[in-house]
Amino acid sequence: VQLQASGGGLAQAGGSLRLSCAASGLTFRSYTMGWFRQAPGKEREFVAAITWSGTTYYADSVKGRFSISRDNAKNMVLLQMNSLKPDDTAVYYCAARSGSSSIYYQRYYGYWGQGTLVTVSS
Repeated sequence: VQLQASGGGLAQAGGSLRLSCAASGLTFRSYTMGWFRQAPGKEREFVAAITWSGTTYYADSVKGRFSISRDNAKNMVLLQMNSLKPDDTAVYYCAARSGSSSIYYQRYYGYWGQGTLVTVSS
């Protein structure tokens, strides 16, 4: 299984970025896909997830600003990030898991991508 995240970069506060994660080696449409992030000096935290059926979940800190979606035909999951804040600065990781219980907890995700850096300047 390979998860390749891309789309990170530098944005100004209030701006937007879109992250992509291309998946291979798994039956993509059957998996829950998630995004996590790790800011400097902090633990990795849940950002958003989307189940195989399209149900979405968000951390309170990004609700209303970020949107997760998936394209099963292309084996991709997207994270549209709007109204970015300096606190959104982090390395963003995509992850995959089967099932959807305890969806916020990273220990249930069996596959991880390499991460893409998002830097938001004030």
